[in-house]
Amino acid sequence: MKEPEVNLQLALEHGLNEDEYQKIIDILGRTPTYTELGIFSVMWSEHCSYKNSIALLKTLPRKGERVLVQAGEENAGLIDIGDGLAVAFKIESHNHPSAVEPYQGAATGVGGILRDIFTMGARPIAVLNSLRFGNLKNPRVKYLFKNVVKGISDYGNCFGVPTIAGEIYFEECYTENPIVNVMAVGIVEHSHIMKAVAKGKGNSVMIVGSSTGRDGIHGATFASQELDEESENKRPSVQVGDPFTEKLLLEATLEAIKSGYLIGVQDMGAAGITCSTSEMSARGNSGMTINLENVPVRERDMTAYEIMLSESQERMLYIIQKGKESEIAKILQKWELKYSIIGEVDDTEYLKVYFNGDLKANIPAKALVLGHGAPVYNRETKVPEYINKIRNIDYKTIPAPSDLGEILIKLISFPNICSKKWVFSQYDSMVGTNTIPIHMSDAGIVRIKGKNKALVLKTDGNGRYTYLNPRKGAEIAVAESARNIVCQGGIPIAITNCLNFGNPYDPEMYWQFSESVKGLGNACSILNTPVTGGNVSFYNESLNYTVFPTPVVGMLGLIENLDLITEQGFKQESDVIVLIGLNPENLDGSEYLKLLTNKIIGDAPLLDLYEEKKVQNAVQQLIRLKLIKSAHDVSDGGIAITLAESCIAGNIGCKINIDYHQRLDFALFNENQSKIVVTCDESKLDDVKIFLSNSGVFYKVLGTVGGNYLNINEQIRIQVNDLAEYYFSTLDDLI
Repeated sequence: MKEPEVNLQLALEHGLNEDEYQKIIDILGRTPTYTELGIFSVMWSEHCSYKNSIALLKTLPRKGERVLVQAGEENAGLIDIGDGLAVAFKIESHNHPSAVEPYQGAATGVGGILRDIFTMGARPIAVLNSLRFGNLKNPRVKYLFKNVVKGISDYGNCFGVPTIAGEIYFEECYTENPIVNVMAVGIVEHSHIMKAVAKGKGNSVMIVGSSTGRDGIHGATFASQELDEESENKRPSVQVGDPFTEKLLLEATLEAIKSGYLIGVQDMGAAGITCSTSEMSARGNSGMTINLENVPVRERDMTAYEIMLSESQERMLYIIQKGKESEIAKILQKWELKYSIIGEVDDTEYLKVYFNGDLKANIPAKALVLGHGAPVYNRETKVPEYINKIRNIDYKTIPAPSDLGEILIKLISFPNICSKKWVFSQYDSMVGTNTIPIHMSDAGIVRIKGKNKALVLKTDGNGRYTYLNPRKGAEIAVAESARNIVCQGGIPIAITNCLNFGNPYDPEMYWQFSESVKGLGNACSILNTPVTGGNVSFYNESLNYTVFPTPVVGMLGLIENLDLITEQGFKQESDVIVLIGLNPENLDGSEYLKLLTNKIIGDAPLLDLYEEKKVQNAVQQLIRLKLIKSAHDVSDGGIAITLAESCIAGNIGCKINIDYHQRLDFALFNENQSKIVVTCDESKLDDVKIFLSNSGVFYKVLGTVGGNYLNINEQIRIQVNDLAEYYFSTLDDLI
């Protein structure tokens, strides 16, 4: 096949701009070949280069006493948890592929993030997800929703990793462009940690796993564009996954790492062979010579361009000590995996690509990767006009409802609040026998075998909050995920993040992004949860919608003693219910305000991060002192929903009296932050009061556990069984 002439027009068609094309010419000192143009186009795409975000991301706090590698240095974050063990964890998006081919888009999202974990020598032990869709009454949205869930389920279940937690929201803005974020977590012994690096002149470069096809070519470029009428035609840019091959790849890779003969390992995700060869060379200050005729392919007449840019799944790149190739080959043969030596490491710092003896590419490796030669931009920002318009609201003008019980039933039936049991029942949460099952838990818990410890894991984010106030919304994502960790008996340690936004060239959108990054940084600094890495997904826009700015936080926590595991359900008659934290009567950002007005208006809920830290520290200590029996944070739907969920989880009622200054509904349904509802034995109430008073944390005794009804101020009286029926049946009815 004759290759097209490389010129500016072709570069523009590849997603590069004129300045970037000129920069490529300057780097090479000549016009790039067709294969080189393809290589630069994917490596300098937003998806791979982070060219519009890296400058801001570098401002996030990335150091901590438990952090073993800083963000961006490796495929995933790495945290020391003691006993010679480390946790590898990361979250990534697969939004665009899921919008056009939801099953494979979601499935390969799971596969890709799992490979990021086990390339580091870590065995994956858990998956979480964070999903956003439009209104389920829309047939297209229902199709996307069902198939994304099935894609996540099928891949994780077949691979053999439990999906233990997650979150799902429904808002109109996600109608055409769903948000599909997947987090994976693994455990590795310090002595078996593997780096994604190529070094050592003469060491062999081996491709391992599935054959290379034409699926996924320019997938990274596709992920760096807005969705439009042509998006359906881009299905070939969506990869196809095979979880059974991935399982073999996992076992073989971990065994090969333990052999001691591997120098480096990297999976082939976005940009395929191009990304793994260039990034590993750049990290090792090395070069690499590749012979593409040795790459196993499954389609006839594939060109060098296609082989380099293919994003076929379940493939890895190994760097092997010279002379030890046969030892690694024995391991791969045992696991019935394809493999081939495709080149060797050199000391030139250039990536040289040959195909049947012809030199197709000769590029300085560092010129391709973020932090080195890839372009870095600081975009213009502008405060959106809608911000001032939505803030002008007088809550006193909103009529008070006559039946607060009816309001509570409506809220607990909202898709954003009701049980997502239909979704999580599709996932095998117990495979691997590490999961500690807890009924109606906000976070997932995975035991560390052989230790009296567990990991507690959570994904969190609220696009509505961030739309109303990007900085505060991002702060809340960190604060609430940490609060969920604390309520389970854990210590928040570190986060990974997935930042889902619109077009970075839009100044108003980039203001949202910039403010959100500042919010993440501020919250992580105050709560001492460094950022270990993550993912940025721009261009989440379609013909009719731009998604809410949606930063999602994946939080890692540690439970130091299994006896400290705490649940949200009320326990037994006569236990005392205590609210820890202030309860301002402000409806900003709440589901209740949306119910009353059918609008997204106001500000994000109130948050004081220093007060948040005090509340979390107090609850941590109460759990350690064994003074409380349950803990459940106040979030979507307000304190009324928190109480209802605690009743449902414990299958027992309560009698509550809540103070209010303006209106009871304002006190019940506000979503202002830094509040946790706990219970204690009546005999320990004085000890709890003394501790909280000494801690300088506001608290209020609300009532007692008992009976079959949720009874609040004698104005809400609903049987717990009825609450459970509304809570568990809503999503089933919509599906």
